[in-house]
This record gives sequence, structure tokens and C-alpha cells, in this order.
Amino acid sequence: MKIIVDAMGGDHAPEAVVRGALEARKAHGVDILLVGRAAEVLRAVGASGETTLPEGVEIRDASEVVEIADDPATAFKKKKDSSLTVGLSLLRDGVGDAFVSAGSTGALLAGATLIVKRIRGIRRAAMGPLLPTPGGGKLLLCDCGANAECTPEYLLQFAYLGSYYSRRICGVPNPRVALLNIGAEEEKGDTLRKETYALLKKAGDAGRIHFVGNIEAGDAMLGGADVAVTDGFSGNIMLKSVEGTGKFLLKELKGLFLSGTKTKIAAALVKEDLGRLKKAIDPAEVGGTAFLGICKPVIKAHGSSDARSIANAILRAKEYAESGFIEDVQKNIELMKV
Repeated sequence: MKIIVDAMGGDHAPEAVVRGALEARKAHGVDILLVGRAAEVLRAVGASGETTLPEGVEIRDASEVVEIADDPATAFKKKKDSSLTVGLSLLRDGVGDAFVSAGSTGALLAGATLIVKRIRGIRRAAMGPLLPTPGGGKLLLCDCGANAECTPEYLLQFAYLGSYYSRRICGVPNPRVALLNIGAEEEKGDTLRKETYALLKKAGDAGRIHFVGNIEAGDAMLGGADVAVTDGFSGNIMLKSVEGTGKFLLKELKGLFLSGTKTKIAAALVKEDLGRLKKAIDPAEVGGTAFLGICKPVIKAHGSSDARSIANAILRAKEYAESGFIEDVQKNIELMKV
């Protein structure tokens, strides 16, 4: 298994990216192909404590970098020797099994769509982050930002993509698919939600997906579904709200437990439990989000990723490449058309 890594993507590249990639190589046994400015990447390898390039790690030189200020829609075309463009081209050509980048989301999505290509029959690729739910469960939110404006057909396909991904990656035998809405009643929502509901219900009645109806964001986070289907605009707001709430709660808990002698003693007693809670809601533990619908695995890591986050994103890429998800979609594409 070889993972191609955009060594120049992200706020802390290349140092954090290279360090995370080397950690992933040791921890997960994957081969790594680092794409970026070779001299800078080699210096980052040295800064990570390696005197020579480790076995199973390669560098592919790419002289340009897609910056955050670049136009996402055209950056990968204008900068043809960027780490992002070169890396995606290598994935397309079969040099590696998956691609990981913490660079510009828009440029990565545009490049993945036009260089690697969507699975034939998929109208739009979607981002599918996994959010924690009670009892160690996972909620797949699809889409969370790739498509601000959607049609009912897009959302129908997101439901299938989410269902197959939840089954393959999370091990849920029959994922419960819900439509994110402002209420659980069938008649709730705008025209997009109502028309999508009808399509999802039809697919559910035919036994193609396990559709459980509309769901509110709060109920989704409490484990009411395994897949929440929505447009990228609404999904992104929900994702950022969940992330912000998690940070708020952790900050408040820390302040509470350090407020006095009694609470410090209590903190010591529940230290392991707090650690598990922090790990469950820490985005760095997930590492990255898959672009569902692209014909080869592409993983987007957070722009502020540290080495641990990059290592986890590479693990997600490995799991995705081994899962059989893309094959599931390709075999069932006719079911996903209106």
C-alpha cells in the first residue's frame, strides 16, 4: 500500500506533514510518496530526526505550491507543477493507492474531480466526515461543504454514498440514513428537502437503503442515524457548530476542574475518562475526510493539521483504499440514478 502525500499542503507544511507521514510509515506499515519541493522536504525529514530517507519513503519533486489565496477552481491548472497537481496526477496514473492533502479544500476538490475524475454516473463528489455519537458510534455527515447548492438527485446519491461508506468503513451492517431537516415530520422543510424526501423514501421502500426519515441536527448527534444527508451549506454549518461546541465544552471542563482543590481531586479521579472524551471529539483523531464519489481515494486533512493529524489522515486513506467502498458504488451506480 502506497500513500501519496502533499508535503506542501497545510498551515504547518512541510515539517508537520513530513513528520506525520514518517510516523504513519512506522505505525501502519504503508509506503509513503512525499510530493513537494525536494530540498524543503529533505530538510523536514532531517528535522524529524532521520539522518537518511527511511526505507519505504520516496520524494517526488514539485516546484510549485497552491497557496490559500489562489483561486481554487483554477489553481491546479495554473500551477501544473504544484505538489497538489502532481500528487493527484500520480494517483490517477496508478503510482499510489490514495492521496492525502491538508491544502486548499476547493483546489483539492476541483483537482480530484478533473484529474482523477468522479466515478462514472456520480453527479457530484461529497465530503463525508465522521462525527462521534454516544456509545462510541459514528455519524457520517454527507455533504459538509463540497456542494453549497444541491439538487434532489445529488442528495439521493449522497445517501447511497454515505450508506456504502458507513457499511464499509464503520462496519454498520444496515446503516440508518436520515435527511437533515428542521423537523422530523415528513412535510417539513423547503422544496429541496421535500423532493429529496420522496426520492429517499422510494429508495427505502425498495430496500435499497435503510431510510428512517427526517432528522434534526441534535437528534442526529445523539445517535438517531448513521448517515445524515444534506447540502454542503447546511452540512458545513452543522460541522463547524459541532467542532466549536466540542472545544467550548473541553475548555469549560478544564476551567471547572482546575477551579479549586476539591475539583482538582475530582479531575484526578476521572482523568482517564476525560481523556477518552477528549479523544472522541478531537478532529485530529479522525485526521481527514474522504471525498466520496471520486474514483480513487482522496483524503482532505484539516489545514491546521499537526503531525498526529496527518498520521491519522494517512491511516484513514489506507482504510479507505482497502475497504471496497469504491467498488460498491461502481457496482450499484444504476440504483443511484433518478
